Amino acid sequence: MLFNSVTFPVFLPIVLSFCYCLARQWQNRLLLFSSYLFYAWWDWRFVALLLFVTFVNYLAGLKIAEARSKSGREGDALVHSPREKFWLWTTVAISLGLLGFFKYFNFFADSLVHLLNVLGFGATPFALRILLPVGISFFTFQALAYTIDIYRGKETVQRNFPLFALYISFFPQLVAGPIERSTRLIPQLKKRRVVTKEMIASASQLILVGYFKKIFLADGVAPVVNSIFEKPDGLCGLALLMGAYLFALQIYGDFSGYTDIARGVARLFGIELCLNFRQPYFASNITDFWRRWHISLSSWLRDYLYIPLGGNRKGKGRTYLNLMLTMLLGGLWHGANWTFVAWGGLHGFFLMAHKFILGGKKVPSNSSETNQVPLSFGRVVGYASGWFLTFHLVVFAWIFFRVESISSALDYIGGILHITRDGPFTMLYAAHFLFYSVAIGVIDLLCILQNSEVPFTTKQPALLRAAGYAVMIFQILYIGASDVQPFLYFQF
Repeated sequence: MLFNSVTFPVFLPIVLSFCYCLARQWQNRLLLFSSYLFYAWWDWRFVALLLFVTFVNYLAGLKIAEARSKSGREGDALVHSPREKFWLWTTVAISLGLLGFFKYFNFFADSLVHLLNVLGFGATPFALRILLPVGISFFTFQALAYTIDIYRGKETVQRNFPLFALYISFFPQLVAGPIERSTRLIPQLKKRRVVTKEMIASASQLILVGYFKKIFLADGVAPVVNSIFEKPDGLCGLALLMGAYLFALQIYGDFSGYTDIARGVARLFGIELCLNFRQPYFASNITDFWRRWHISLSSWLRDYLYIPLGGNRKGKGRTYLNLMLTMLLGGLWHGANWTFVAWGGLHGFFLMAHKFILGGKKVPSNSSETNQVPLSFGRVVGYASGWFLTFHLVVFAWIFFRVESISSALDYIGGILHITRDGPFTMLYAAHFLFYSVAIGVIDLLCILQNSEVPFTTKQPALLRAAGYAVMIFQILYIGASDVQPFLYFQF
């Protein structure tokens, strides 16, 4: 079921109406049933897969806690028994094995056949018609985070299976995140939830902003982006550059729009999901970008991959290697194509270069320097130059994310570099970029200046707020795309 489908506006009020009338334990049961219905609406056959991943990680948590209890080390999470390790690695293998089979089988099979042919073995191509379960990357990572946290002693075991199943399947964030941690979401599911008028108002505003980003921005530029990337050969370099810019806007509007809607819908049920985007295109360096873009994934990769690999604790060389491995695997997480690996590798290189330039200095985290436009002339110049470079590095990498093959990406980049090559360039592309970038830029800048998740707040006059949201509604209804487009991150 899509947030922007005709079904969801019927589904959500019905679930909310029943939920507001029930006690907490019955609310959770209703939410669990609704979440599985929400997932089954796409393809009921994969409900069993979601349930299986849930059960495997639930059982692993029980067994790890049981093994720790029998060894008499309940308060010591630094020393692990063989049984604890067995259950952890078995669960990791099963969960990632399922993810690998459904998402990467054909990718690795084709790559192996290609390699064997290059070596002269004459292998025959083969593939299975495997349908990718929507959201499998998201709920697999969310389930594994719980199991790993149990193993590390950072989470208490959950013995209530329906409650744990709801943590994995909570429908607002089930298919495209944010990737929640059990330490944050489960306590909210356990307690009595009270939804106030203020929460409903803020949730409604957040949902509206999300639909604005998706329907007006992402779906609005999608036809132009598709026309440019599908037939780039006949276009001039400036047109191709505009295509890359517009795709950067599309993917941001699409994914952050989904997150805003998910967080708003969850808030209607009295549940706060984690912030997943913090105006990433205002980042002044690549490290800051990854603190603002897909925050739940970047923090997951940091906590469960980069740090276990050694992080920055084993010297500069090992730090650079860990960064690259983390970003390569992060790229592969997005899809079964070498273009995603290249995208991750580029960001790994950018992060390595930034860390090398910084030396031993640390990038300020969530400080006024990284979240507000500096006022002094020197800082303005420094911020502007850093922002310009960072934005174009990100746009450059997005080309690999969008195309179908490495060779297509190289051809596209080559076309951009040949600015003067023959081909039509109409002001339509530039007008699209200017119109949509100004619209989303104003929204994000207002959020930054007010340190808010929405652009119009109580800090502003009521008339201004009403006018602002009225303009957004008008743009959604009359300027936004008429065709319903699936969310891009559903494929991951």
